[in-house]
Amino acid sequence: MTTVLIQRYAAFSTTPDGGNPAGVVLDAGDLTDDQMQHIAADIGYAETAFLTRFRADGEPRRGRIRYFSPVAEVPFCGHATIATAVALAARDGLGAFTFETGIGDITLATAESDGYVGASFTSVEPSIDEMPYEVLAELLELLGLSAADLRADYPHRFVYAGNTHPLLVLREPERFDSFTFDPDELRARMNRRNWPATVIVARVISPTEFEARNLFPVGSISEDPATGAAAAAFGGYLRALHLIHPPADVVIHQGRHVGRPSRIAVHVPEAGGIVVSGTAVEIQAPLS
Repeated sequence: MTTVLIQRYAAFSTTPDGGNPAGVVLDAGDLTDDQMQHIAADIGYAETAFLTRFRADGEPRRGRIRYFSPVAEVPFCGHATIATAVALAARDGLGAFTFETGIGDITLATAESDGYVGASFTSVEPSIDEMPYEVLAELLELLGLSAADLRADYPHRFVYAGNTHPLLVLREPERFDSFTFDPDELRARMNRRNWPATVIVARVISPTEFEARNLFPVGSISEDPATGAAAAAFGGYLRALHLIHPPADVVIHQGRHVGRPSRIAVHVPEAGGIVVSGTAVEIQAPLS
């Protein structure tokens, strides 16, 4: 296999042991699909980002990016996008970057604040859709929950901002903390339903502050510590159902249940894509 430099970043965190780890390969132009899939599986993170083309079309800060989980390519990954932008800022300097993704162009801004480098991206146009009863019943059974555990004022929906996510919002913090699931069974159902990304289970802390558990069983992973695409989709959901008054700033906490706490900042404008922001810090590669 072609020798490539693999970097590792924790996104949506200011410490390497928080947030969501992502693999980043900034020079992946010579890699085949099978090689990228092999690297992603070997790293074992939820996703690894591969910059397959850079300085595209004569633009020095534009490139093509692809994302692979340990088992398959995914259309978009928010935390790996943030990580790649921060890695590029370290190499090429702060400023804006544009990534050509499987869901369209994503432009990011990078900046330094309080000694940490962060990035923000604007999602594609978000949308929501009704969740059929049989899908809801299936999810509740898998998670050991009932309809009585759900908040009626935050109705269950499919939400989208690059990837489609089923979303449930629970009433009680105790149920949010205590529900469990069989990762293999959930993965089988997700594959059957063709859900490429996470299942979102959330709770309300305040009208503009939430905590989320993003279920994503793949390999040794059961829950995603921080999910930028899901955060964008959640922001679109809040706007579409008039649960906030845009423009509004929302904070989503995630990762506590897997020991990697994260903080995702979400700006919800009156119209258009949702802005997701966070820091990323490099993780020292394991010794070989």
